[in-house]
Amino acid sequence: MASVPSLASTVQQRLADALSAALPEAGSTDPLLRRSDRADFQANGILALAKKLKGNPRELATKVTDALDAGDVLKDVEVSGPGFLNITLTDRAITRTLAARAADDRLGVPLKENPGVTVVDYAQPNVAKEMHVGHLRSAVIGDALRGMLDFTGEQTIGRHHIGDWGTQFGMLIQYLIENPGELAPADEVDGEQAMSNLNRVYKASRAVFDSDEEFKERARKRVVALQSGDKETLELWQQFVDESKVYFYSVFEKLDMEVRDEEIVGESAYNDLMPETARLLEESGVAVRSEGALVVFFDEIRGKDDQPVPLIVQKADGGFGYAASDLSAIRNRVGDLHATSLIYVVDVRQSLHFKMVFETARRAGWLSDEVTAHNMGYGTVLGADGKPFKTREGETVKLEDLLDEAVERATAVVREKAEKVGLTEEEIVENGRYVGIGAVKYADLSTSANRDYKFDLDQMVSLNGDTSVYLQYAYARIKSILRKAGEARPTAHPELALAPAERALGLHLDAFGELVYEASAEYAPHKLAAYLYQLASLYTTFYDQCPVLKAEAAEQVENRLFLCDLTARTLHQGMALLGIRTPERL
Repeated sequence: MASVPSLASTVQQRLADALSAALPEAGSTDPLLRRSDRADFQANGILALAKKLKGNPRELATKVTDALDAGDVLKDVEVSGPGFLNITLTDRAITRTLAARAADDRLGVPLKENPGVTVVDYAQPNVAKEMHVGHLRSAVIGDALRGMLDFTGEQTIGRHHIGDWGTQFGMLIQYLIENPGELAPADEVDGEQAMSNLNRVYKASRAVFDSDEEFKERARKRVVALQSGDKETLELWQQFVDESKVYFYSVFEKLDMEVRDEEIVGESAYNDLMPETARLLEESGVAVRSEGALVVFFDEIRGKDDQPVPLIVQKADGGFGYAASDLSAIRNRVGDLHATSLIYVVDVRQSLHFKMVFETARRAGWLSDEVTAHNMGYGTVLGADGKPFKTREGETVKLEDLLDEAVERATAVVREKAEKVGLTEEEIVENGRYVGIGAVKYADLSTSANRDYKFDLDQMVSLNGDTSVYLQYAYARIKSILRKAGEARPTAHPELALAPAERALGLHLDAFGELVYEASAEYAPHKLAAYLYQLASLYTTFYDQCPVLKAEAAEQVENRLFLCDLTARTLHQGMALLGIRTPERL
């Protein structure tokens, strides 16, 4: 695990040793160590042990306490209640452990012992369509998961499974054939122009498709030409994909997210694999023919009439749907990319689909005990009124519009304080972008992914409460103190006594390594967000109660600057893992 053992792990080890020495008959026992309001930690494991050994818990707790090696780590161990242990650490141990954490570039975050390859399927826009608020969560959650997993040593590979195949392309391509020159070459347009062009072509082709039966028939034939690899059709299809990518990149850039071209692998990429996928499923008996279609049945998944709900791999007319491309993608990701984990960041409404896809892949042997698949189903973005987020006209909110408004609001907040800090106009604009986009990301990531959350910009850019702006201002405040420190340098002084607010801040800083490791393993960015908010809150209390630059002695100034510096580094690193910037001056 960690190169820098945390205080919790040190205490846990000493308790485990004491339990073995005092009660050898107990075997291996978890002390159940927890942070406590009454002391620094509380150990609750002796109650269960007393039950197992049929002994008196307080007497057993006293035996364990007597066997404990306190050293210079444990200041006080008290038996409380029916047999809890309340444990208080020495100030020296806290500061010394934090100094070791500060000396580590990774701030004590352990690397995985056996890292694997995780393919993260996220940010799945559709070709020739505008991205809307519904695309936000997949992009933000997926990007944060990659940041966290990469940091623990896992190799992540992104997959943007874009909608770039299907019947609508027959309509679009046929329209382009009959109206050449409607799309400018992708290298001649920016994101806004690309989307404007795509929108225009989409609306115009849809109007003809709906009103002209002969065009509709030609469009259907064009789908067949596309699927059979006709050269002219594929070239025009590629135009739509390229133009859409220009637009996608412009939106992802606004989101301050890196999207690599080689990771955009749409439905079309699995087109050639789908017939083989169907054949393998049918030959192995995993899928069966039913009313002409190739389907997989599940005993436990039934519809309203109590009939089994099948997963349709191939339709009766020979066409393939989402299940075939998703199963083909699993084969590719496990077989060619050597993935040990697959994460799908998709709308929670697709949970049943992926449950069936994963079970089918397991039956076929493409997923195994060595290869896991996890559906990171996310909830809906709601408006401040608690209903699905729409415009006043009842339309879906465009993602670009939403991000632009967030940046506009945040820039106004930054501008209010800019004169006091002495920010230039360039800094105001740049910080406004970081604060606005950070606000949107943090509001999303601080909510458990499977829950809905309210999109309320007023709340998101508030300087108070659980917002990224609050964390960014805490970071900027610390950087300001460090700039004003002059000759004084952040230096740990283990010999100094700590005030209660220093102890609380120090114990929380010490938990960073284990928290990041656990949150990554659980695919839980909201736990990291909660940790960072508590860190900023504890820092605020420390700042209010413990003068830093005006502390009584030079050693105390240095020690408090050390706590400030480690807090700033921890905030910066934690926010970076979530994909959020921390400006130096705000």
